[in-house]
Amino acid sequence: MLKITYAGESHGRAIVTIISGIPAGLELTAGDIDKELWRRQQGYGRGKRMNIEQDRAEILSGVLDKKTIGSPIAVEVKNRDFSIDNQPPITVARPGHADLSGALKYNQKNIRSILERASARTTVGYVCAGAVAKKLLTEFAIEIFSYVEQIGKVKARVSPDKIISAKKNFWENTELRCPDKIATAEMMKLIDRAKDNGDTLGGTFRLIARGLCPGLGSYVRPNERLDGRIAGALMAIPAIKGVEIGAGFKSAEISGKNFHDEIFYSPGKGFYRLQNNAGGLEGGISNGEPLIIRAAMKPIPTLAKPLHSVDIVTGKAARAPVLRADVCAVSAAAVIAESVLAIEIAGALIEKFGGDNLSDMKKNYDYYRKRINNKKVR
Repeated sequence: MLKITYAGESHGRAIVTIISGIPAGLELTAGDIDKELWRRQQGYGRGKRMNIEQDRAEILSGVLDKKTIGSPIAVEVKNRDFSIDNQPPITVARPGHADLSGALKYNQKNIRSILERASARTTVGYVCAGAVAKKLLTEFAIEIFSYVEQIGKVKARVSPDKIISAKKNFWENTELRCPDKIATAEMMKLIDRAKDNGDTLGGTFRLIARGLCPGLGSYVRPNERLDGRIAGALMAIPAIKGVEIGAGFKSAEISGKNFHDEIFYSPGKGFYRLQNNAGGLEGGISNGEPLIIRAAMKPIPTLAKPLHSVDIVTGKAARAPVLRADVCAVSAAAVIAESVLAIEIAGALIEKFGGDNLSDMKKNYDYYRKRINNKKVR
C-alpha cells in the first residue's frame, strides 16, 4: 500500500516527504524529482517567491545505487526563503484562506501558525511524491499530462480528444501551458490587467492519463472507488474548488441514450468504445479508456488591494494583510494535480499487482494484461 506523509511549513527550514510502499528496483534520482519541481514553479502570473526558491530535492533514504530498496523514501527540499522564526505575528484574517477557521479550530492568536501550513508552498511535497509515482507509472507505460483550459473568462479553443491524440505535448514550455496560442495571449493580457488592479485570477485545467489498464480501483467498498479517491485527492490541493471526470456536469444535460459509452468487441481489438463520456472510469474502476479530468481553481485570495476583514484579537474592522503571492497560478496547479493523480493511480496499481520488487510487480501486471487483452471473459 502506498502511504505518503508530508511535513514542513511555508517559511520553515524545509519541506519533507516520506513515501512508503514503492517496490524495490525502481530507478530513481534527485534529478527525476527536480524536473517536476521546476515545472511547478513555472507559469505566467507566478509571484516573486519563484525567483527565490530554486527547489532542489535531496533523497535522504530508500534509494541505493540509484534504485529504490523497498524501504520508505525520504525527500527533503530546503526553503531558501526560511524566515518563520523572524516574522511579526499576524492577527487579521485574510478572506478565502484558512486563517480564521484555522485560528478558531487550533486556538491560535497568531495566524502565522495557520497560514504557514495551509500555504500552497507545502504542495512541494505533493510534487516530490508525485515525481516518484510518475517514475513508477512509466514502467507500465502510463503517461500523465495536463494543460490549462481557461483563465478567467478566456477559454482555449481545443478539445481533449485532439490533445489525447497529440504525439507530443507541444504546449509544455509555453507561458501558460495552454495549447491555444491565441487564447494564451488573451489570458496573459487578462493576468496583466488583474495585476495592475491588485487582483487575482483562477481558471480551469485538464488532466489526462493514457495507458491505464482496465481494473484499477473497485466498487466493493466506497473508499476503493478510484473516481472518489482521485476527486478527493484533487480537491485537497489548495484553491481547487471543483473536479469533474469525463463529461462531468454536462452529463446532467444528456439523455442516457446519448451519454453512455456503447461497448463493442472484435477478436483483434478486444473490447472498445467509440466515445468516452465516462472519462475512463465506470463503477469506480478504470475501463481502459483515457482518463480525462477537469478541475477548477479559484482566484488566489491574497490580494495586493486587500479585502475587508477583522482583527481576531481585538474584533475591530481591518484590511487583510498584504503578503507575497501569485496573481495567477493555474498552470502550476495543473502540474501539482498531475502529481496528485499519479499518486492515486500508482497506489491503485500497487494494490492490484503488489510485489515487494518491481520485477515481481511487472510479472503480475504482464500476466493480467495477457489474460484480458483481445479476449472475451472465460
